[in-house]
Amino acid sequence: MTTEAAQIDDELHRAYDGAAWHGPSFREVLAGVTAEVAARRHPVLAHSIGTLVRHVAAWVEVARRRIVEWQPIDVPPADDFPAADAGPAAWEATLAGLDRRVRALRELVAGLDPARLDATVPGKDYPVAVMLHGTAQHLAYHAGQIALLRKLLG
Repeated sequence: MTTEAAQIDDELHRAYDGAAWHGPSFREVLAGVTAEVAARRHPVLAHSIGTLVRHVAAWVEVARRRIVEWQPIDVPPADDFPAADAGPAAWEATLAGLDRRVRALRELVAGLDPARLDATVPGKDYPVAVMLHGTAQHLAYHAGQIALLRKLLG
């Protein structure tokens, strides 16, 4: 029997860099995206690929910190959809930072006391399990946006 924590870990893995049922994972849609493409914006759409990656990284970290620090934590407005840093080194740092954050969250989930999954997230009205399942859904949602942006930006 698979535990819920193991199921959540599997969801996070599949949404981020595994074999997702819905199509390419988050990392797969980013494969080959250069810093120049990541910084480019479509004239009709609000965010660049780089901004979406930084947004996702910020929210992955919020989920992790809410569990570790056990206090209400939200992304400051300036960090919710931050402008993408320019240049190849900054883009590589952004990707590495996201990798680190997802890995840290998955390690936390792997060692999480099952009772903690039913506990209400501090300052929210939903349990930790809902937040973690939602984090995987958030990855899948923005992977779709990035895939669309890649097609539109050529």
